[in-house]
Amino acid sequence: PAQIVCGAPNVRAGQTVAVARPGAVMPDGTKLKKAKLRGLESDGMILAEDEVAIGTEHDGIMVLSVGEDLAAGAPLADVLPLATDVLVLEITPNRPDCLAIYGVARETHAATGASLAPPPWSEDPGTPGPVDGVSVEVESPDLCPRFTARLFENVRIGPSPPWLKARLTAAGQRPISNVVDITNYVMLLTGQPLHAFDVDRVAGGKLTVRRARPGEPVETLDGQTRLLDEEMVVIEDDEGPTSIAGVMGGARSEVSADTTRVLMEAANWNGPNIQRTSLALGLRSEASSRFEKGIQPEQAMDGQAVASELMIELTGAKLAPGTIDVGGPGPPPVTIRLRDARVSGLLGAPVPRERSAEILRALEFGVAEAVDGLDVTVPYFRRADVTREADLIEEVARIDGLDKLPATLPATRFAVGAGHGTAARLTPRQRIRRRAADALTAQGVHEIVGWSFVAPDLADRLRLPPNDDRRKAVELENPMSSDQSLLRTTLLGSLLDAIEYNRARGAGTVRIFESGAVYLDVEPRRAASSAPANLAMEAALAASTEPHHLGALLTGAVRPATWRDPNPRPADFYAAKGALTALLDTLRVPFAVEPAPEPFLHPGRSAAVLVEGERVGWLGEIHPLVADAWDVGEIVAGFELDLDVVAEAAIAAGFPLYRDVATFPEVREDLAVIVPEDVAAAEVLGVVRRAGGALLAGAAVFDVYRDPERIGAGKVSLALRLSFRGRDRTLTDEEVAARRAQIARALETELKGSIRAA
Repeated sequence: PAQIVCGAPNVRAGQTVAVARPGAVMPDGTKLKKAKLRGLESDGMILAEDEVAIGTEHDGIMVLSVGEDLAAGAPLADVLPLATDVLVLEITPNRPDCLAIYGVARETHAATGASLAPPPWSEDPGTPGPVDGVSVEVESPDLCPRFTARLFENVRIGPSPPWLKARLTAAGQRPISNVVDITNYVMLLTGQPLHAFDVDRVAGGKLTVRRARPGEPVETLDGQTRLLDEEMVVIEDDEGPTSIAGVMGGARSEVSADTTRVLMEAANWNGPNIQRTSLALGLRSEASSRFEKGIQPEQAMDGQAVASELMIELTGAKLAPGTIDVGGPGPPPVTIRLRDARVSGLLGAPVPRERSAEILRALEFGVAEAVDGLDVTVPYFRRADVTREADLIEEVARIDGLDKLPATLPATRFAVGAGHGTAARLTPRQRIRRRAADALTAQGVHEIVGWSFVAPDLADRLRLPPNDDRRKAVELENPMSSDQSLLRTTLLGSLLDAIEYNRARGAGTVRIFESGAVYLDVEPRRAASSAPANLAMEAALAASTEPHHLGALLTGAVRPATWRDPNPRPADFYAAKGALTALLDTLRVPFAVEPAPEPFLHPGRSAAVLVEGERVGWLGEIHPLVADAWDVGEIVAGFELDLDVVAEAAIAAGFPLYRDVATFPEVREDLAVIVPEDVAAAEVLGVVRRAGGALLAGAAVFDVYRDPERIGAGKVSLALRLSFRGRDRTLTDEEVAARRAQIARALETELKGSIRAA
């Protein structure tokens, strides 16, 4: 005996109830303690549904039984299916049979050998034949292969028993009433959605399945009025539509507290049509998510059988004679030959015929012996997924264990000895892409993989002008989200996203690169597709060109801090150029840079990258306004190249040839030239190399000097270190002087430069 104070209006003597004693931990984490209520000590609590998370009812306690049929003191978990553990499954679209508890049990039975109970629909209290006072007409059999209905009379609407509420709540369903809860429970158990009509609210006692009329309104169970089109299907009575077929029932004929007669519908609908309707209306339900994946006509009677038993048991209903069945039962089963040789040939390892038969029988396939294997009959619930011999082999392999299959190379048509060999290698362009990635990785630059989809406002954030070709992006008609509705035309967006993400999480120095396709379109167009996103992607690719780009961004310190250099300079234009130089030198591709503006780069700190005179990309520091748009803070520098063009140049260059090391001494001289401020150092070096000819072994800038008073305003002095060497002789002073004079004349003539005196 225990003294518990309870103020629930439905508490009575003789009830068996759920009790929590002091020390019990409630579903919300609260630990129960002794309490004093109205001056009396309460040694526990009599529980309502919501207090054990099996329902929403709080006005009264749960009454488990009246009398002594339940043992007092038994753990509540032995009486109610309390969800201490919930299994969350991700079901692929090809397996709608596993959107049912029994389907998952069947898979578990096959995989583990655990015993499997008979299907819950193996016994059906119903009978065939017409139903008095109710009729159904299907005008669109292509969209409704089967429509079944049963009539229940003397129905008592009320709350479901605790066990049913507990199971529904654990599965994410909200208990409503016994009839509605039965439809949801049967759907979760069998995979077949059902809908309950109040038959007394069905005008004329007749239901008609037809295509909707353009603009036809229907008020659904959620209280919303939706306008339909001629591709959608409705169920109507004599007063108009009552339901959107396969998606949601209508408000006019829904079951209410006053309902005494219920018409239980279990129908089969065209999957692609239901998916289109659901997407077009923005209305997704548990029913539509199952129908769109391809539920089979035979499942309608599975659901009817289970629903009939529960309606009789839980509502006290009387099942009227007859079952309306329009279009049933379904197509005949298909038998597929499973050959032993094909199993071992496709898997690369033999599976004994007996083991294959055992697996398929456990999955409820029909199996019969054949001369070279098995004749396998596909059950109706796998009809859409298993259509050929390879599908049967997949079933055998996944249950027997894919981990048992040996690791082998695929056979080719080139015979090697008595067996088969495999010959495969990377294409030249693939090798160059890998060398490029290795070159950047060797410099401490980390590779990222960004989305190929970008937001429509990316071009504005990059400050691209209206006429920039990078604004002409391919648009997806069926994007994953509005922020991923375009195909990228540059890698810069995903690189900046990664910089922003890492900086926001405390990363001071970030060095990243990405190698991947961008999608360019001369004329903007839409990727025409009403199919899923992957098909829209394929259509978009067909409508665009796909150059392979490589981009990199650096921010933070250019090198790690040391005790001698505690504050290294930040990565800037020259750090990015150093990374670019190391990359292209690794690929043995000569290049040049020249000043060139880009809207997303800092003015005066931007350049175009040229290979054989053709522009292949950009180099520079990100414009401060663009950096602010991504909130990356300090200086960000980088580059982006069309790696396809670079790869062609690398391929054309061929393999490097060995040259004997020159044994003759080198002559070094310094030369200072004054040029206008707007002349780039690269232009100066280009003129020097052309004028120096074959005897010029090297040229580099080692100092820059500005002084308006000594060299003039708007001018700059570049100090050049020149190296001369002959491969077949020691150069004389006269030869070097002549070549130096030739360089000086070229600088004066081509760049209006003047040689600065010592």
